[in-house]
Amino acid sequence: MFRSLDYLGKFFEIGGSRLSFDEESLFRAAVKYGRAIAHSANMAAEIIRHRTDADIEISVDETDFATTPLEHLFVAHELQRRGVRVTSLAPRFVGEFEKGIDYKGDMAEFDRQLKMHVDIARQFGPYKISIHSGSDKFAVYPAIGRICGELLHVKTAGTSYLEALRAVCRADPALFAEIAAYSHARFATDRASYHISTTEAEVAAIANASASDAERLYLDERPGRQLLHVTFGSVLTKGARANGQSFRAAVLETLQIHSALHDELLEKHFDRHLGLLNAG
Repeated sequence: MFRSLDYLGKFFEIGGSRLSFDEESLFRAAVKYGRAIAHSANMAAEIIRHRTDADIEISVDETDFATTPLEHLFVAHELQRRGVRVTSLAPRFVGEFEKGIDYKGDMAEFDRQLKMHVDIARQFGPYKISIHSGSDKFAVYPAIGRICGELLHVKTAGTSYLEALRAVCRADPALFAEIAAYSHARFATDRASYHISTTEAEVAAIANASASDAERLYLDERPGRQLLHVTFGSVLTKGARANGQSFRAAVLETLQIHSALHDELLEKHFDRHLGLLNAG
């Protein structure tokens, strides 16, 4: 349970800003994050009981509304009060961090709030700001690299899978077509776990894509990328080819045979990410 006397009537000097809570902003933060903070504290205590050197990351990014700097301050203060030491924390940033596509939103406001998030992380940690759904957010990568500096963790795992499928698309179009068809069948169910803008109608519109258009439609444009992205779990754990071979086994076999192509695509993909982060 949070203590209102820790917040109301007080000012918090964060970087070059002075932040303060009124009753509404404090209670909104408590309702939004209170249970998650308490659960995280319990989990952290159990983890540390087994591994004192564990890295703990707390993520509050899977919400409908952005984590304001004031709300981040509340989370950080409450974690510190409970003695929870984190390696990184993932806020829900202003704008849209959808899976598999670039950032959508006001870049100037993103920069302004990111600076405050980093100042809070530095004062209450220091811990890293974790950029979840960070794959392909090229428009804001220079700012992220410049503002976060050493206090940065970026998650890009999702589009590594898409680059693997790009290699499959080029090396074995028939296998890719089977995976795409299975993903279409899974989309309505699997999309529920993700924050994306692609609709079922947009996905249906590319269902009969020709082999010559498959890479562009599924791996370069939003509907196809998000379709493949959100269905990856089903594809790799449940899906199978018409001959009974699991998609997981078929993909791994194809990547092994065409390892040079796969390596080339991954290198190009991550060079772009790292290059833009360093450009800041």
